Amino acid sequence: MLLATVAALAAPLGACANAPNFGNLFGGGVDSASLPDEPAEKLYNEGLALQNRRDWRRAALKFMEIDRTHPYTEWAKRALIMAAYSFYESQDYEETINQSRRFLQLHPGAPDAAYAQYLQGAALYDQIPDVQRDQTRTERALVVLDEVTRKWPQSEYAIAARRKIEVARDQLAGREMTVAKYYLERRQFTGAINRYRTVVSQFQTTRHVEEALARLVECYMALGIVNEAQTAAAVLGHNFPDSQWYKDSYALIQGQGLTPREDTGSWISRAFRRITG
Repeated sequence: MLLATVAALAAPLGACANAPNFGNLFGGGVDSASLPDEPAEKLYNEGLALQNRRDWRRAALKFMEIDRTHPYTEWAKRALIMAAYSFYESQDYEETINQSRRFLQLHPGAPDAAYAQYLQGAALYDQIPDVQRDQTRTERALVVLDEVTRKWPQSEYAIAARRKIEVARDQLAGREMTVAKYYLERRQFTGAINRYRTVVSQFQTTRHVEEALARLVECYMALGIVNEAQTAAAVLGHNFPDSQWYKDSYALIQGQGLTPREDTGSWISRAFRRITG
């Protein structure tokens, strides 16, 4: 995915430069020997050499030296995005975000702008926490990655961003399911319904929606709201007829002498019509 970026950045260099090995993105100390008056091309080649040795931290600092000593040049422009990538490989995600943002501020119309935006999202995505923890970083990753798909929909980065978006959305749905389970275990059915409703309304493409519908059947039956329970079961059966969750929900409804029956005025029915209709 990065081959085009690598080729564009490395092609103008002298014969002494080796092609950088970027590794698989999708998925040291300060070099005091660098003097301010060293040519930008020499510093750039040294940065590439450090990348080839997978000395990512020193490579990033070498590229940043170009930005400091040769500002507002084409070399500095190239070095800034290379520094962001090197920080990413060294797992310094905050610096990845900082340098990517700076690149976008200075060069919003550059060919590598999509890559810089994607790097930000990848850095946030790689820090997504367990579903038991706060998901603010997951939400931030979604916002940044979504911008990649909106601004550069035909780029290879948009394809990778969409894959990460699906995983991040699944993570947020999982968080809602975890909280809903907490309420359900304490028979706080209204609180559980609110969380399951979020999954059904906002995260229908995730793997959690089948269970969310089944749990809505359970909660509504417990509260005696039979109409919504029947609707949840009917929508579940229509969209996931072979699901074990549907079989369990059908048995629960049938045990009360009822059958799944969709009320088209229910929020559940409207939510699925909005997505599929």
